[in-house]
Amino acid sequence: MGLLILLLCFFASLAVGAADISLGSIYTAFTAFDGSTEHLIIRTVRLPRSLIATFVGAALAVAGAIMQGITHNPLASPSILGVNAGAAFAVVVATLIFGSSSLSVYAWFAFLGAGITAVMVYLLGSLGRGGLTSLNLTIAGAALTAFISSITSGILIISQRTLEEIRFWIAGSIAGRELDLFMQVLPYLGVGLLLAFALGRQITTLSLGEDVAKGLGQQTAWVKIAAAVSVVLLAGGSVAIAGPIGFIGLIIPHMSRFLVGVDYRWILPYAPMLGAILLLVADTCARIVIQPQELPVGLVMPLIGAPFFIYLIRSKVKR
Repeated sequence: MGLLILLLCFFASLAVGAADISLGSIYTAFTAFDGSTEHLIIRTVRLPRSLIATFVGAALAVAGAIMQGITHNPLASPSILGVNAGAAFAVVVATLIFGSSSLSVYAWFAFLGAGITAVMVYLLGSLGRGGLTSLNLTIAGAALTAFISSITSGILIISQRTLEEIRFWIAGSIAGRELDLFMQVLPYLGVGLLLAFALGRQITTLSLGEDVAKGLGQQTAWVKIAAAVSVVLLAGGSVAIAGPIGFIGLIIPHMSRFLVGVDYRWILPYAPMLGAILLLVADTCARIVIQPQELPVGLVMPLIGAPFFIYLIRSKVKR
């Protein structure tokens, strides 16, 4: 059922927003391409955009699920714990220094920024009273996110050239991306997803507690390292192509647990489908809400994610 809904959302995202594009036109664009403007729009504009929304939504959802399982923190996600902000900061610095808008440059700096930020949040959270608790980790992530975001904003204010090159990207957008750009980042996302799926059983065990996992003979350090590599690949690759899109990694793991329980062997397959659906729907809304103009999808997601975040905080306080 989830896969069927995903396919419906995918094809709807190709069609919605233009009165002259129908599902029949989409079918003929791939089976009987005639070079018309309509078919060109479908194949060169709508298809890359929908594919990127699908894979970025899936990647961010899985990254959030892994982070919540490894840290035992229901508020963990690439955006809340600063991974997205770190990746975005690294891309802004790369643009400032090299003056390049190449995706290949974006990708490597995004991975580097995401990895360094994840380590810093982990270390700062460990320094708090009581050690690496969920609260300390969340506070460290929020503080580092605010710090990095302020520096990023400062760079964009000082360097008008950098701002002009990435101003739409920094808000979180999948508009205007071409298929070859998607193909460049796809290997990183693919490896990250495969690695995540391979860790399903280990993360389920680790989510019960590190002492329990060690008692069952699990090499927890290696599991954490592999999970961190997966998160960096997924979050870094997503930021490289779509910018820092928040809240998907926070919302979707909770929806997956509601549907299939706490076993990550089920959560991790469901999370990418739900994440892809959420981003496809959000991008479709962003495209049609103020036609003929459109909003970056990164500005639409907080409208969904912020109330959910407040709900999670209130639930946590009540417990």
